Amino acid sequence: MIERRPFDRLGGADHSWLKAKHHFSFAGYHEPARMGWGALRVWNDDTIAPHTGFPPHPHSDMEIITYVREGAISHQDSLGNKGRTVAGDVQVMSAGSGITHAEYNMEDETTRIFQIWIIPDAHGQAPAWGTRPFPKGERAGRFVVLASGIAGDGDALPLRTDARVLGATLKAGETAEYAMATGRYGYLVPASGAVELNGVKLEARDGAAIRDEPVLRVTALEDAELVLVDVAA
Repeated sequence: MIERRPFDRLGGADHSWLKAKHHFSFAGYHEPARMGWGALRVWNDDTIAPHTGFPPHPHSDMEIITYVREGAISHQDSLGNKGRTVAGDVQVMSAGSGITHAEYNMEDETTRIFQIWIIPDAHGQAPAWGTRPFPKGERAGRFVVLASGIAGDGDALPLRTDARVLGATLKAGETAEYAMATGRYGYLVPASGAVELNGVKLEARDGAAIRDEPVLRVTALEDAELVLVDVAA
């Protein structure tokens, strides 16, 4: 089962400095049928104006993954962590028992990110943060695990949940496959470019909610960049 969720039908908000689209219920957008997908709770598509951002605010008991599509995001938090994550790279914040953080676009250009929240397997753990570069050339033509809480994904940023976040870049005409274990939930979004997923066409920034598909076969109809989340029920 693949349910296409067109970008232009997503919920959203325009705060002038922040233009957001919500794949699932979030903040002022409430859709009872879209409260999450398995353990995946939030997928926001955010466009952040230069020299603006999110002031300090708290989180707890959530795995928060930021995938930078364009520009860069600068992070600082109550643990003393500071970092700058650039396009194509990923940061993970395990909010755990509680953390306060700020995220700013300190650049002279617009920054575009996907922010993904996944429910952790356990509550009240010590908070943590990390970032890592993933050069796009290393995932050309295939899916690469960017963040994971699954044993054996040692090179990925750690998650405290039974989930994977993967990225891929495909040239027009290329195909990549990913095997889904029984009972898992998948959610795929092309950050750019149109693709065909098991016969379903997706335009850039559309979402695809996936269940009961043993193999995902993605063919790029044009040059494309993909983000895929594989989570437990």
